[in-house]
Amino acid sequence: MKDNVSVVISAYNEGESINELHKELNKVMKELPLKEYELIFVDDGSSDDTYAKCQKLQAKDSHVKIVHLKRNFGHEIAMTAGMDYAKGDAVIFMDADLQHPPFYIKDMVKYWQEGCEIVLTKRVENRATSKFYDFCAASFYKILNFLSDTKIPAKTPDFRLIDRSYIEVLKKFNEHDRLFRGLLSWAMPNDKVKVIDFVAPERFAGTSKYNFRKSLALALNSIVQFSTKPLRLSIYLGLITAFISGILGLYVIIEHFILRHPTPGYATIMTTVIFIGSVQLIVLGIIGEYIGKIHMEVKKRPLYIAEYKTKEIKNAKKDI
Repeated sequence: MKDNVSVVISAYNEGESINELHKELNKVMKELPLKEYELIFVDDGSSDDTYAKCQKLQAKDSHVKIVHLKRNFGHEIAMTAGMDYAKGDAVIFMDADLQHPPFYIKDMVKYWQEGCEIVLTKRVENRATSKFYDFCAASFYKILNFLSDTKIPAKTPDFRLIDRSYIEVLKKFNEHDRLFRGLLSWAMPNDKVKVIDFVAPERFAGTSKYNFRKSLALALNSIVQFSTKPLRLSIYLGLITAFISGILGLYVIIEHFILRHPTPGYATIMTTVIFIGSVQLIVLGIIGEYIGKIHMEVKKRPLYIAEYKTKEIKNAKKDI
């Protein structure tokens, strides 16, 4: 019987939204045909009162569980930590800023109980972002899917339901730099998947924690994680530059020995050196990214350091 669900809520400096989110979640969850449910708030090392407010909610609601990360490990690791502690037959992932409306959980659970093993959401409109941001996001997914062998659908945020069978698969991944939706796409079946369209409202409070620098870093990490094509493209780039250099050298020889025209050497040499040098730096940078990832992964450090709290168990520590 599919009647036990865990909801994992990632929260970083979302103290202004926690109480409202809990109220809406409780209203939705109590209307569902479930025997049990748990609300796992993952405090990703917040510097505001997010953790304190989660503790107050837990004091009056036994469904509330808290995974308190000792510092900010990032959104992807926060979701991983919540998944590790979740006990439900299905796990729903969502953010704490109320841009993932709890209302849609009803449809997620309905489709899951009807046999769907993964229920995704597709953001058809985001009222909190500009057209320029939407353009950049669409461009990112086009580039990522061009370079990657694992296709990741665009406009599908981390608001989703995953059956326990696939949760166990995801828990086997141990890389540090991870794109959660990419890991899911790698493991996702061709059938038993449902997609729900939704409109993302304005943030309830606060501002987005993903600035341009963090978004760019996530984009670069995602490309390196799911593809070796940049390395292959660097080979092609090297071949192209070698071909261009060969043509340029042949032109200089013809002009000097056959056409008897003096060749202005300084400009030609400087242009060639700068061009070849730039290509070399680009290729070395691509190789360096992959080597850097290897360097970090072979250390085998724990993904996070967390403290798990329920209303009954106040201090149970676990390092993953």
